[in-house]
Amino acid sequence: MVYQVRRDFVGYGANPPDPKWPDGARLAVNFVLNYEEGSEPSVQDGEGHTDTGLTDAHGMGQTISGRDLAGESLFEYGSRVGFWRINRLFRERDLPMTIYGCGLAFERNPEVSKAIKEAGYDICSHGWRWIKHYELSEQEEREHIRKAIVSTEKMIGERPSGWYCRYGPGENTRRLIVEEGGFLYDSDYYGDDLPFWVTVDGKPQLVVPYSLTNNDGKYMIGIGNSDQWFTLVKDAFDMLYREGATQPKMMSVGMHCRLLGHAARAVGLERILDYMGKHKGVWITKRVEIAKHWHKTHPYPGKGLNE
Repeated sequence: MVYQVRRDFVGYGANPPDPKWPDGARLAVNFVLNYEEGSEPSVQDGEGHTDTGLTDAHGMGQTISGRDLAGESLFEYGSRVGFWRINRLFRERDLPMTIYGCGLAFERNPEVSKAIKEAGYDICSHGWRWIKHYELSEQEEREHIRKAIVSTEKMIGERPSGWYCRYGPGENTRRLIVEEGGFLYDSDYYGDDLPFWVTVDGKPQLVVPYSLTNNDGKYMIGIGNSDQWFTLVKDAFDMLYREGATQPKMMSVGMHCRLLGHAARAVGLERILDYMGKHKGVWITKRVEIAKHWHKTHPYPGKGLNE
C-alpha cells in the first residue's frame, strides 16, 4: 500500500515523553537560517516572473512585465550582506545553527558555501530550488531531491541530513525522501513541540517539527521592529523554559538572510541570543543533533505515532 499522509489531531496528548535532552536541559533550541537566495523563481531561471516572497516588497501587489530588478536586488541583499551579518553574530558567540539550504543557492555563492562548511553548520536540504514542491509532478520532485543532494555534497562537502520544503510539502514528498534514503529526519510539519516517528511504506521516518511562529517571516505580516520580534521569540522561550521544569520541549527559530540579515532587524537576533545565553539548562544545538538524540534515546517503536 502506497504511503498516504494522515491527519493526526491527538499526538502525544497531555503526557508527552521526556526527551531526556543532554545534561538534563529544560529546552532544546535550534536556530535555522534559510539560505534560498538565487534559487527562487525568476525570469532568469524560466518562471517568467520575479519572486518577491519574504522580502520588503512582499504584499505590495505590483506586477512587472519582465524582470523586476528591485525584487531581484532584495534577494541579493541576503546573500551579499545578510548572511555575513547573521553568520558573524553566531560565530562571535560560538553558537551552532542549521542551514535550510537550496542547492542552486549554494552553487551561486561559493564563498557562502565555504563559510557554512568552515563554521560546521549542519544542512537540512531546502530543495534544489526555492519553489513549491506541491506543484511538481512525482518524477519532477524525485529529480529535484536528487539534484539538491548532489549540489549540497558538491558545495558543502557532505550530504544534507534532513529535508524541508518551501511552503510545505506535497503528498508525495515524504514518501520520495524515504525512497531516496539517507535523511535522518524531515521537518515538513508544524504541529508539535517534540519530534515523533511515522511509518512510510514500512520504513521509519523521524519528523522534527518546525515553526512559522518563532520566525522572522512575522515581519511580513505585522511585526514592525526588532523590539517586537525579540519580544515574540522571548515570550515563546520563556513559556517553554518554564514548562521545561517538568515537560521539556524543543523550540525552532526561523531566520532569512534577506529579512533578519538587515541591520535594523539583526539587533533583535543579537538580543535574543544573549538573552538565551543567560539561562541555565538550555541546549542551543543543531537540528541534526536533535535528530540523532531522538534516534538514540527514543528509537523507532515499530509503528508511527497513532498508527
